[in-house]
Amino acid sequence: MIRPSSMRHTLEKCLQGIFSFVAMAFAFSLVALSQAHAQAPLPKDVESLLSTYKLAAGDVITIRVFGEEDLSREKIRLTDAGTIPYPVLGEVRAKGLTIGEIQKSITDGLNGRYLMNPRVSITVEEYRPFYINGMVEKPGGYPFQPGLTVLKASSLAGGFKERASFSKITIIREGDPANRPQKAEINSPVNPGDTVFVEESFF
Repeated sequence: MIRPSSMRHTLEKCLQGIFSFVAMAFAFSLVALSQAHAQAPLPKDVESLLSTYKLAAGDVITIRVFGEEDLSREKIRLTDAGTIPYPVLGEVRAKGLTIGEIQKSITDGLNGRYLMNPRVSITVEEYRPFYINGMVEKPGGYPFQPGLTVLKASSLAGGFKERASFSKITIIREGDPANRPQKAEINSPVNPGDTVFVEESFF
């Protein structure tokens, strides 16, 4: 005859085993999820923007030259003329260039005359602002972020006001000499220097 205490002990061991298995499975799931998130590539539209992004006044970049601290510069803001002051090379034009192009320009400028086969890397620390006006809580200029949309831009500005019209949103793109407002939607991309305007709904 099986004693109740023995049955209870056996049941407790079985439950402990089940709980341990579930806990281990949950832990492995969390690890796998975190690894997948860490290794997830950037969205293609964001990755494309970063590779084709053209610098202009207001952008802040960091220049690093491997093994040459004297030639490395942290957080240089482009001047109104779109240039950056740089040792031995003077004022270096950056306006209208991508990160890859300005990196090549500085590498070519240093190579031979000052260094042999310099290794230069450049990163954007701060993007020039975009602007959002109209029916948002806090109109004004805000630092650009890769992957920005009208909806995300409005969130940075405190959100849409109650009478904001989602069907009457326009964007004036930076670099458009005519400053023509283009019709936009809440998921339309916003680029550095763009101006977003959200109109009021009367219905």
